Amino acid sequence: MRPRRASRKASGCATRRRTLGNSQSRYSARGSERAIVVLPERRTPDSHTTDFPRHAAASRSSQKRLVLNASMIAYSSIKRDLNGAWSPTVAACRVTRDHSNNRRRLLVATAAWPALAWAGAVGAQAPAKARRIGILTSFSPSDTALWHQAFRFGLRDRGWVEGKNISIEYRYAEGKSDRLPDLAADLVRRKVDVIVASVTTDARAAQKATRAIPIVVAAATDPVATGLVESLARPGGNITGLSQMAPQLAGKRLELLKEIVPKLSRVAVLWNSQGPASTLHWKEIQLPAQQLGVELHSLEVRSPNDFDKAFEAAIRARAGALLIIPALLITTNLNRLAGLAARSRLPSIYHDSEFADFGGLVTYGPDRADMFRRAATFVDKILKGAKPGDLPIEQPTKFELVINLKTAKALGLTIPQSVLFRADRVIE
Repeated sequence: MRPRRASRKASGCATRRRTLGNSQSRYSARGSERAIVVLPERRTPDSHTTDFPRHAAASRSSQKRLVLNASMIAYSSIKRDLNGAWSPTVAACRVTRDHSNNRRRLLVATAAWPALAWAGAVGAQAPAKARRIGILTSFSPSDTALWHQAFRFGLRDRGWVEGKNISIEYRYAEGKSDRLPDLAADLVRRKVDVIVASVTTDARAAQKATRAIPIVVAAATDPVATGLVESLARPGGNITGLSQMAPQLAGKRLELLKEIVPKLSRVAVLWNSQGPASTLHWKEIQLPAQQLGVELHSLEVRSPNDFDKAFEAAIRARAGALLIIPALLITTNLNRLAGLAARSRLPSIYHDSEFADFGGLVTYGPDRADMFRRAATFVDKILKGAKPGDLPIEQPTKFELVINLKTAKALGLTIPQSVLFRADRVIE
C-alpha cells in the first residue's frame, strides 16, 4: 500500500528557497516567475512527520519521481522576463543524510538546467534582420514595372519576400543619367546588402560609388567590352549578373529586316553616339551589313531634339528601313520614335517589345523580364554568402520576337510566313 504523503501544512517542516538571481522570493521584481523545489527538512529525532517512505521499493519510486519532478520544474522555470531575456531559476533544498542518491540525482538535474535554458533561448531568438536590396535604374517606374515585378517573383521563389525578410530601396533616374551618381551614392549610404543595376550605365554608376557592396546587373550590353568585368567566367571585383548579348543580336535584327523587306539595300541606323554601349553596337553591326549586302546610314542623336532632323535625314538618304540601337535616350522615347517611323513610312526594328506595342513594326531581343527574374538568383546566392566575382556572367536563354501586323498593313508590307511562324507574339 502506498504511504500517505504528508501535507505541507501538517509537516511543519522548514523549507529553504534560493534562486540563481538576486531575488529571494517566488516572484522577482520584474514579475518573472521563479521555480522553487521544496523538499522536507532533515528529520530530527523529535520530528512528528514522515519525510520519505520507509519501505525500500517505495523509497526508490519516490526517488525517481523526485528527480523527474525536479527536471520538469527546471524546464518549466524557464520564463521570459519583461526585457525578453531568458533566465532559469533554481531552488536548493536540504535532503536527509540517508538519501545521498537523491542528492546526486538532484545535482545532475541542476547541472542540466543551464542547457535547458540555452535551448529555450535559442528557440526564442528574435527573427533575423531583413536584408536590404537597392535597385538602381536609369528608367522610370512605369518603364520598369514589369521587370521589377519579375525580379520580386524570382526572389519569392527563393524564399525572399519583400516586407518580411527583405526590404527593397528603389532609385529611378527617370531618363536623366546625370542623376545616377547621386542615386548610387545614396544607396551606399543606406548600407544596402546588394545593388541591382538594370543596364550597363546603371552598373557603371554603382561601381564608381562602391567597390565593396556586391552589384548585380540584370541586362548588361557587353560587360567585358565595356570594362565592367574582367571575363564572363570569372568577373572579379564586385559585379556579376547577365549580359544581353546586344551587339551580336544587332546583326540578327538586320537579318530580320532583310527578310521582311527582300529588296532592302540601305538601312538607316539611329543611335546615341555619346554612349559607349551604343558605340559598341555601331561597330559590331558593320560586318553583318557587309555580309548581307546592306549599306548603313548613320543617324546620330544626343537628345530628343535631334529626332525630327534624324528622320528627315533618313528620308533624304532614301533608306528602306530603320534599325534602332538600344540606349537610354531611345528607350525613354519609344512612343515618339514609333510615331516618327510610321509617318516616315520606315519599317523599323528595335530590341524592346514595348516598341511594337507603340506601333513599331518588329522587335527582337532577350526577354527583359526573364532576365530580371534570373537576376534574383544572383542576389539569392550573394545574400547567402557567395562572392560576386566568383559568379560567372550568364547570357539570356529566352528571346522574344514580336510583329505588329497593323503597322505592316499600314506600310503595305506582307510579313513572310516564315517570320510569322517564329513570332512569339503577333499584334493584329
